[in-house]
Amino acid sequence: MSITVTPAARRLDRRRPGGASLPHPPASRWRSSRRAAGATIAAILLAATANASRIFVTSERAGTLTMIDGATIKSIPVGSRPRGIVLSPDGKRLYIAISHFRGQPSKTPDGVIALDPSTLKIVRRYKAGTDPEGIAMMPEGKRFCVANEDAGTASIVDAASGKNVALVTGTEPEGVAASYDGKLFYVTAETSNTVTVIDTKRNAVVANIFVDARPRAAVFARDGVRAYVSSEVGGSINVIDVKNNRAIAHIKLRPVDHPVGVVLSPDGKRLYAATGRGNAVAVIDTATNRVVQYIAVGNRPWGIALTRDGRTLYTANGLSNDVSVIDTTSGRVTSTIKVPDGPWGIAIAP
Repeated sequence: MSITVTPAARRLDRRRPGGASLPHPPASRWRSSRRAAGATIAAILLAATANASRIFVTSERAGTLTMIDGATIKSIPVGSRPRGIVLSPDGKRLYIAISHFRGQPSKTPDGVIALDPSTLKIVRRYKAGTDPEGIAMMPEGKRFCVANEDAGTASIVDAASGKNVALVTGTEPEGVAASYDGKLFYVTAETSNTVTVIDTKRNAVVANIFVDARPRAAVFARDGVRAYVSSEVGGSINVIDVKNNRAIAHIKLRPVDHPVGVVLSPDGKRLYAATGRGNAVAVIDTATNRVVQYIAVGNRPWGIALTRDGRTLYTANGLSNDVSVIDTTSGRVTSTIKVPDGPWGIAIAP
């Protein structure tokens, strides 16, 4: 939030029509004016802090998690190459996929860590397949799914017991999304250009959906009728008919765009897509499947997240090492927050 305050003395016109200066107000009145202005500024800042959400950002090259809470910014080491991040529905746990860079030895094993978001302390570690990346949690908060890129599998993990089931997916799985009714996980696979559909009740793969080249991320509409999948190389957003397991539309973006992270507005009327090397967010009208606006952000936005009220959007910009804060009403960036090297994923706490 940016606030510009003009001192009271500068706002007063100190001259008569003839050019002679007016007498200055008594010092007591000036002090009162300053105190009133200070109280107003303090009230505005207090209100802004009180209404602010806590933002959590993973930085894959720095190996850190950053918490942004109003004016407080804190970064901690969490292990090698943290990427996918999800907050439990009750807000009590943060789950982060920890991986490794190819050819570089890692001190931490591949898997998922759980942190207490209040203390930023790691409270548990979970096993997964090799090179976990995207992660999503079921709405009831009892199980999560992580895509294991090198293993070519998805691990469905019980958060309480740590038990997991590994399912074969498409080649090089990346993104994961959970449906709002908790019945499905979608796992995108960048090399096979597929979306693996997992029935969460049976822990079984029930379908594979072909989409445009290199699918990255997915998001379900709240009504469960549609889902949206970004295709980085295809430069498009695939609209999925969830019931019939097929792509029914392809929303083409600009030639410069390579869409990755996607998120829907609470009312489902707007889809926001981080365009990667396009250095912008594409705003799509879901009724017409047309792009209605591009919002310039930092360099190579990847992760994207939206507050529950739909008013504030955040992007993790992997090359400019910052987070863009966007007012969705005006469609403008209101501030930019520096974070450690390689921001990738974002989660928002109320």
